[in-house]
Amino acid sequence: MRLTRDICLVGGGNSGFNISAPLDCHIYVIDGGDEVAIVDAGMGGKYGATEQILANIAEDGVDPDKISTLLLTHYHADHAGGAADFHNRLGVEVLGSPLTIATLAIGDEEQISLPFAKSSGFYPADYVFESCPGRGTLTEGATFNVGELAVTVYETPGHSDGHVSLLVSGRDRTYLIGGDLIFYGGTIIAQNIPDCSIQNYAASTLKMAEVDFDALLPGHLTISLSNGKRHVDQAAAQFRQLMIPRNAV
Repeated sequence: MRLTRDICLVGGGNSGFNISAPLDCHIYVIDGGDEVAIVDAGMGGKYGATEQILANIAEDGVDPDKISTLLLTHYHADHAGGAADFHNRLGVEVLGSPLTIATLAIGDEEQISLPFAKSSGFYPADYVFESCPGRGTLTEGATFNVGELAVTVYETPGHSDGHVSLLVSGRDRTYLIGGDLIFYGGTIIAQNIPDCSIQNYAASTLKMAEVDFDALLPGHLTISLSNGKRHVDQAAAQFRQLMIPRNAV
């Protein structure tokens, strides 16, 4: 699903547009012309839909040979579980924060709170978080290009440790690919799990409220292709009043 000339939405499940597996997050393609990057990977394995995602990429007119990297916003299974599939299938380099990559390298299910998710019935009991090599280069202020497009990394922990958001300078607008930071209407996803911190969430939101961008591309739910910053501003206003924004789910 091509959103703009710069960005395609190629995956997403029940909390999105149901174009891949039910538990998948939104999966984006950054199309920089002569180079392409995928952002987040969905569940992967038998509960994922990697082949469908690749078919969606082709349907959007993106040459898979141009895909150089997989960028991970964070290590939760609905975002990073499919990293091994993409690495093995396409040979792409996997990039994330240092903690995300260290967690992924050993398939650390405790770090990603997978036992909590399984016990709550959110994830299947037999789901396995597959390990995958990568590089932990997505750190605060890091910049790189995806073809013609520039990407800047912001560390935005709160929803989870090691979470990052990506600011993409496109051809006619800027995009914040925010993972699970902020959602439509200034909502958040705070969970009763060890790696979620309201204080870090507030600090990250207030930091991103100082950054200008046009489109908000979250990890789930509604996408805003213009005036997207209003959602971050709404959440920031709640945190400034010592309140906690409403949970999106």
